[in-house]
Amino acid sequence: MSTDFTPVPEAALTGSLRDFRAPEGHNLMTRIAGFYEWQNLRREHELWPYARSTSTAPKARCEAKSDTGSAFSGINFASQDYLSLSSHPAVKEAAIKAIGEYGVHSAGSAALLGNTANSLLLEQGLSSFLGNREVVLYPTGWAAGYGSVQGFVRANDHVVMDILAHSCLQEGAKAATQNIHYHGHLNLDALARKLERIRTNDKDNGIMVVTESLFSMHSDTPDLLAMRALCDEFGATLLVDCAHDLGSIGDDGLGHLGLQNAMDAADIIIGSFSKTFGSNGGFIAVKTKAAAEYLKYYSATHTFSNALSPVQAASVLAALNIVRSEEGRTLRRKLMDNILYLRAEMTRAGLETLGDPSPIVPVRLGLEGVGRFASRHLMAMGGIANLVEYPAVPQGGARFRFQVMAAHSREDIDQVVAILSKAMRDADLEYRLGHEGQQETGRTRPAQSSAAA
Repeated sequence: MSTDFTPVPEAALTGSLRDFRAPEGHNLMTRIAGFYEWQNLRREHELWPYARSTSTAPKARCEAKSDTGSAFSGINFASQDYLSLSSHPAVKEAAIKAIGEYGVHSAGSAALLGNTANSLLLEQGLSSFLGNREVVLYPTGWAAGYGSVQGFVRANDHVVMDILAHSCLQEGAKAATQNIHYHGHLNLDALARKLERIRTNDKDNGIMVVTESLFSMHSDTPDLLAMRALCDEFGATLLVDCAHDLGSIGDDGLGHLGLQNAMDAADIIIGSFSKTFGSNGGFIAVKTKAAAEYLKYYSATHTFSNALSPVQAASVLAALNIVRSEEGRTLRRKLMDNILYLRAEMTRAGLETLGDPSPIVPVRLGLEGVGRFASRHLMAMGGIANLVEYPAVPQGGARFRFQVMAAHSREDIDQVVAILSKAMRDADLEYRLGHEGQQETGRTRPAQSSAAA
């Protein structure tokens, strides 16, 4: 095997976004220069795999551009369109019809005059899908997650959340209270200890327990009924974010809430339209009209944001109708077949997949430097997947996040596994040889191993 490659500075293979999160200095605009220098160094060596754009629809195979404008194409496992509904004829037709009737803009907050007939129909459809809960729509899934915590929790209340809860949930909690308690990922014993300690010292204020039904970086899920039991024991409210599995998993499309018979266990359900439902937007579903009305005027991302556009509402409603139909059931079965086949072929190729079967298939890479080389090689050979590295995952735990679609074929999977296998072999060799060469010349320090985390 050839060992010819262009030397890469150690600085491009180390460091993370966290290093630049809290820059020092009085000038807000100049103290951030270090981030751009580090980012641009990676970019110069084709090791910055973010901010890419598609030049065609985000289908199973697509054309795209890097953030420098370099064109590439390949088998697409980087788009979150799990049932392949974003290009479904019925969804596109609904969007076109909505433009003809309403234009493209809601032109106001939903608290004022921003709702349309389409958004009201979508609320009704989601309510029926979720067991007749009250539904409040949001312009993005992030806004729904943030607003679900910030809208209900007040300064003296407590939020207890999984350490891997999504950014929107963590930021909503920070906006609401200083009483935030994190527990180890999926650790019920730690959750119980946190709740017991809080209730021992505070019997008067509220506690919100926050989790996800499918964690997007690890593809794993909590025991929702056990969490419900703990909430009942300690007088807490349970919030479940089902952004990634609602619509895409389970014969009925209800995700892990349905698979665990836990639909009634969640006091608050939040979701996103950007994974399965072919559009942007999100929702919060609660059990009472009073709770829904309170959110409309006290969750900032609802009150002070423009409402979901009529085009988005119509598109999501069309996608929801497919999700609830026999066609949706068939697509979910096709999706799960692809998921299981991809995981099996990865294992057969000696690659390590993480978590449980879901539309997210994480593939372990290890050191961040190896991951950056692997991402470059993968893209160059016609595979497209998202690199995830620290701090989104533990240090030394870099991975690819493959996002599977119902429209992927066996051929797509076979080819991308072969490409990934070669990309990872080449990346490992390039990293080891390059690093050893730099050590010999005294130009770098030893690479940080995963044990350093």
